[in-house]
Amino acid sequence: MFKVTVGKKILIANEEYAAQNQRFIAEHKKVCLNMISSPGSGKTTILARTITEMRGKIRIGVIEGDIATEIDAERIRAAGAPAIQINTEGACHLSAAQISEALKKLAIDNLDLIFIENVGNLVCPSAFELGETAKVAVLSVAEGDDKAVKYPAIFAKAKALLINKIDLLSAVGQVDFDIEKVKGDVHKMNHDIKIFAVSAKTGEGMAGWYEWLTLTMKVTTPGRTTP
Repeated sequence: MFKVTVGKKILIANEEYAAQNQRFIAEHKKVCLNMISSPGSGKTTILARTITEMRGKIRIGVIEGDIATEIDAERIRAAGAPAIQINTEGACHLSAAQISEALKKLAIDNLDLIFIENVGNLVCPSAFELGETAKVAVLSVAEGDDKAVKYPAIFAKAKALLINKIDLLSAVGQVDFDIEKVKGDVHKMNHDIKIFAVSAKTGEGMAGWYEWLTLTMKVTTPGRTTP
């Protein structure tokens, strides 16, 4: 008897929506980055600072994913960017179908770059393609330096990794979080990933992240016009 598991059916349907999203993003000459991390890593703070400091250079919109509330979407709007909130009501990741609906609600012609801030989770979101241009991982020093080897999927797939909250290193201590160890672990599974040690709170290291964003925009959408 031929049997198809429910999980396989879900993934197939998701992949169909992801392919549609990918075509939509490419046709509109936009870049879409899917940001994935544990809860509390500082994704929203990174995005808010990026929006503020890249204003006039890159027009950014954000699709926010959370189980409940519009707290993060409100922070993004306060920073000056449009935000569409998706509440998953218990699901540990965003789906490509949800992103498809959110893209229709964004004034995409007025944007250059769309960030998807996925539900805080290092496992589930890495298994679901959304049609994004690339994945970006975030890891905070407060989480410990073993996360890349414990949850390798997202670090193996991501084009960039932000090691955030380096301003806390003096409190956490080099013994508890070894940045060079993390870089070594990640590069073993992903030779091409770009790694940025940053503090979204103080701004330290963020210039390198902005340079990468700018280069990604130029390489991915060479025909775009700057604001």
